Formats: sequence, C-alpha cells, structure tokens
Amino acid sequence: MSDKLHFRVVLCPMKKKNTDSLVTRSKLVHIKELAGQEGMSYLEPVKALARLTYQSIYVIDYSNMSFEYVSDNPLLLCGYTAEEVRTMGYEFYEKQVPPENLEMLSELNEKGFDFFDRLPVEERKMYSIKYDFHLQHKNGSSVLINHKLTPLLLTDAGKMWKAMCTVSIAYHKAAGNAVIYKEGADIIWRFCPDTRAWQKFPRPLLSEREMEVLRLYAQGLTINEIAARVSVSPDTVKYYRRRIFEMLDVGTVVEALGRVVG
Repeated sequence: MSDKLHFRVVLCPMKKKNTDSLVTRSKLVHIKELAGQEGMSYLEPVKALARLTYQSIYVIDYSNMSFEYVSDNPLLLCGYTAEEVRTMGYEFYEKQVPPENLEMLSELNEKGFDFFDRLPVEERKMYSIKYDFHLQHKNGSSVLINHKLTPLLLTDAGKMWKAMCTVSIAYHKAAGNAVIYKEGADIIWRFCPDTRAWQKFPRPLLSEREMEVLRLYAQGLTINEIAARVSVSPDTVKYYRRRIFEMLDVGTVVEALGRVVG
C-alpha cells in the first residue's frame, strides 16, 4: 500500500448545527503516517515553548478533530485539567464557547480554509491566522481570548494535518478581528464582516523612533528610563507604546516584537 497520506471530507453529525462547518470542512480521515516522518518528536519543541511562554498552547490533529497536546496554562482550560480538555477535543468548543461566537468561528473556519486552499502548497506553512472569541469558565465567568493558529504538518496534498494554536488575553473589546499574516510579507488580510470576505491591507510599519522605543521596552527599561534614553517625556513614551499596539493590533510588548519580526 502507498505510504502517502489520503484524505476525504466527511459529514459528521454534531449536536449543534452551528459547529458543522467548524468540524466537517477540515476533518481528515484514513490518514497513515509517512515513512520517515519524525512522529511525535515535533511535540517536544511545542512543549518547550509552553514552558517559556505566558500563553496557552495546544495542537490540533485534523485527522480526527482531536487535541493532540494541551498545555497546563489555565487561561484556555476554563476550570478543566489539561488532560480533560485534550480528551474533549473539538467538543471543548461546544461546551465553552457561546453560541454566537461558535457561529462566528464556523464562518471563520470556512473562510479561512477557502483562503488556505487557494495558496501555493509550498507557501502554506508561512501563513497564520488570529481572531478573538469568548471562552466561558465552568464557574460561569467569561473571558475574551486571542487565538492564533499556524500549520505544523501538512498532508502530501498540502491539506492542513496538524496545527499549533496559542491563546492569550485579547486586546480588543469584542469578538472577531480576524487577520491572516504571511511570514515576511508586507501585506495582511483582514476579514470584513460587511462583505464576508478577506481584504488586503499594507502591513503596518513602525517608524525608527517607535522601533527604538519597542527595543528599549524589550530590554526591560521602565517608562521613565526609556524617556530619559530617547530624550522625551514619559507621556510621550506612553503615546508611542499606545500607537505601536494600535498599529500592530497587539496588546503586549512581546506580541509587538513577534509581529515586527514575524
């Protein structure tokens, strides 16, 4: 038998209608391991990253819509253990995402895979997507999170097989805000709710002074220390920081640095 990966899209009945496209569009079945594939070793750097970052990290396996790995950061877990969330897989979304946000995720999943399928296969691993949605804790509280997804492994045909996701507190105040990035590109694609389509925009570029302020923040300097270093007032430094965050659509210096170098 061939060692190549085979897949077909199947319709999987779900308890909630609005999760259908969230699951059926991307589910892969009848997958076999490629000869020479590194197997589970790719999870080791994922686990190492989870030990270093403040973000929650998990890995989706689209062959069975499972979560192959879930870090123990409590932000994603909603009061469950990491193992419980890993066992639930995509059912976790049904339980912990409000219905209106679940409908939005289904649409973004459909539109995102449409975008992904039109890309040259050799470039697909260079793209990432991010968006905001609410998670409901078991205790009834709710938090708006920023969710980022990037491919880990593709099938021979270039379909998404496994993806790594990160979860952090959202910078925005409402769900949505979907953006697709390409590594090293000077453009981004934002999902427009009015047209229900992706629209291309120039990637925001920081000025030399803004880059300098960002680098000083990264070095751990305080606002007053940065102000003294660049000969401006502390309020001006705060203005630069706010402008950097707005331009890059982020909420922390770490995210800003990642966006600049990504």
